[in-house]
Amino acid sequence: MTDAYERMMRANQSNWDARTPVHLASRFYGIDQEPDPSRWFASWEWDDLGELAGRDVLHLQCHLGTETIAFAQRGARAVGLDFSAASVTAATGIAARAGVDVTYVQANVYDAVAALGGRRFDVVYTGKGALCYLPDLDRWAGVVAGLLRPGGRVYIVEFHPLLNSLGPKPAPGEGPELLLRHDYLGGGGPVHRDATHTYTDGPAVEGATDSYEWMHGLGEVVNALIGAGLDIRRLRESPELPWPRWPRMVRGSSGWWRLPEPGIPLLYGLLASR
Repeated sequence: MTDAYERMMRANQSNWDARTPVHLASRFYGIDQEPDPSRWFASWEWDDLGELAGRDVLHLQCHLGTETIAFAQRGARAVGLDFSAASVTAATGIAARAGVDVTYVQANVYDAVAALGGRRFDVVYTGKGALCYLPDLDRWAGVVAGLLRPGGRVYIVEFHPLLNSLGPKPAPGEGPELLLRHDYLGGGGPVHRDATHTYTDGPAVEGATDSYEWMHGLGEVVNALIGAGLDIRRLRESPELPWPRWPRMVRGSSGWWRLPEPGIPLLYGLLASR
């Protein structure tokens, strides 16, 4: 990784340390309420993941560990990894209050193999807003392959690149139309953000407000996994999100939200095996 990328990832790490107390105080995460980690999962995710009881499951870039807890509740030996020390501390406390046994490790995802002592897993999971913080997907896929046992599976549930290329809300003076504001494909370099508020309703971020994101098209993700020797098993595209990103979204029978029109993919699920 280049020195510039390392500097940007250090900025992201500081930014997520600063985001953690904001997210702990938000209604979006609802940490002060009875934990309901399954609300972050679509039903098709559990279909793809299959039986988890007794399996070793690693959740990369886990932040507050909300999804990691769900794996433990389903009987998995769950481990969460995140580069933010503040997030790992918070996640450990959240899991303890939920009464589940989860191990959390603080490390950059690119250092995960060494940080986990060479341990191998049956399932590696990464979800919803993680890959955009990684500059090099080929290197990431190699790390994932090194974390899997033979026959192990990686499951990625991510915001669709089309969603990432759309602005979250109209700019001043614009109408409600959805507009392409960012590249769909990667290769255009990092997108720099300097924001005092995050995607939650929490208070303003104090301190490190700079962050960097990288766009990754679906083909880039698929080819990175294939290049690491993994076999693609399934690809899903879904028009629903677990929260209303745009005001015009409507709630479906699943409890998740979709656009009334046009019907476009907002999430994807990608299953691969070693």
